[in-house]
Amino acid sequence: MATQKQLDPRKMMELAISVMSESVAEPREDRKASPLVGAVLVKADGTVETASRGELRHGDHAEFTLLERKNRGNKLDGAVLFSTLEPCAPGSRRHPKLSCAERIVLARIKEVWIGIEDPDPTVDRKGIKYLQDRGVKIHIFDRDLQETILETNRVFIDQAEERAAVVRAGNKVETIVLSTLEQALAATNLEDLQAQILAEYRETASTTNLSTKGFQRRLLLQGLLQDQGGTLLPTGFGLLLFGKEPRAMMPQAGLLGTLHYADGKEETRDFDGPALMAPAQAIQWLKDKLPNPIDRTQAKRREANEVLYELLREGIVNALVHRDYDIVGAKCQVIAYTNKIVVMSPGLPVKPITMANLQTFDAPMLSRNPVLHYVFAKMKLAEERGLGLKSMKSRASAARLPLPSYVYKAPYVVLTLYREAQAAIPESRRDILKQISVAERAGWDWLATQDHVTTSEYQKAMDLPNRTAKHHMKKLTELGLLKRVGAGRATRYEVVRS
Repeated sequence: MATQKQLDPRKMMELAISVMSESVAEPREDRKASPLVGAVLVKADGTVETASRGELRHGDHAEFTLLERKNRGNKLDGAVLFSTLEPCAPGSRRHPKLSCAERIVLARIKEVWIGIEDPDPTVDRKGIKYLQDRGVKIHIFDRDLQETILETNRVFIDQAEERAAVVRAGNKVETIVLSTLEQALAATNLEDLQAQILAEYRETASTTNLSTKGFQRRLLLQGLLQDQGGTLLPTGFGLLLFGKEPRAMMPQAGLLGTLHYADGKEETRDFDGPALMAPAQAIQWLKDKLPNPIDRTQAKRREANEVLYELLREGIVNALVHRDYDIVGAKCQVIAYTNKIVVMSPGLPVKPITMANLQTFDAPMLSRNPVLHYVFAKMKLAEERGLGLKSMKSRASAARLPLPSYVYKAPYVVLTLYREAQAAIPESRRDILKQISVAERAGWDWLATQDHVTTSEYQKAMDLPNRTAKHHMKKLTELGLLKRVGAGRATRYEVVRS
């Protein structure tokens, strides 16, 4: 197998994107866009081969061209595959054609790097899951490269869901289940769905004026309804998104709110209705209850508060969309204190995303629950291909709010949004603030908006003499607010948060 020294993943990702631009669109009477896809195969001996969609024959997938046309007679054990688009899942090709995911497994390839998910929300991540279930190690392209792929394929992606619906209507596909919530709930019916939010979705998500029958067909094709003997029933995802009381059937549904006041009292509220309504309801509840931060001018305070609630909305949407609904005993929660807000989402990030990806705000785009993600995006509640993790960091910093933090406390991924720099210090250690000067405290307020800095960056931001800046950094490091990393000119300081 190619060793780590021989294989430069970033270089191969960039090569796949370069090859992607060479894709040949097949002639179509309907003039709809074909995807641009590039694939790179790194063989066990280090040999590199490439292919693009339609390179040799119209319509041939890049992976098919690479594996079956260029390497049909070659042994590919130990090879590593890079593809800009998720390999198609079993059932996505008309019988007797095999999917690209099946061909990868048959070729005994055990490591695959994938650019973006399939843009069809009902098969999104199913090619990935098929590979993972058969022992294939999956990696995702770097976020900046994903954005390049998305931009290059924007027209195709915008058309993909409609096109996929037509294909799915005539296809019986092999069942690859990402969640039990894909199935219909026998004890429910369409009367259990809230008419108001359905009407909003119908108006927002439809490009044409659909009849009631046409709208129901769309919900069916999107995996939100299921046909059971001629009767349309909500699936688990349909009930979560649009149900009047989804928790009556699914105890893990909903969002729990808790507000801790400074005097020790607390107030609770449960948001048990449609998941699409929960973020706005929770944020309005907190706005009505929480005081504004007191350490800023009026204009700065208003700006910071607006950004805080924007970040909170994204945090709640992420929690609802990406949580593991198979953890039945845990619910999404938002817990507010006077100086910070905590959002809890059951389940570790979906593989191969890690907590480290979340903590550095550079997680690649990958949805645990693509159907939920798609609907939230259509309702303008989430970015369609990624929920704004990257912008969460930049917006907090621009508003001079402390950077949010992610930790895992089983079984929850916990996001903490800080309303002031002091809140980023663990409560048990806040007495250290008494040990720093007014100037050092001002420095900490700025540092809390960064993830890591150098002394020169701190010096410039605070307009300090070099000697003073070094003294501040040394003292804050000794107090445990900073962690020194590297040596010499490579020295930088990581900000330590609670």
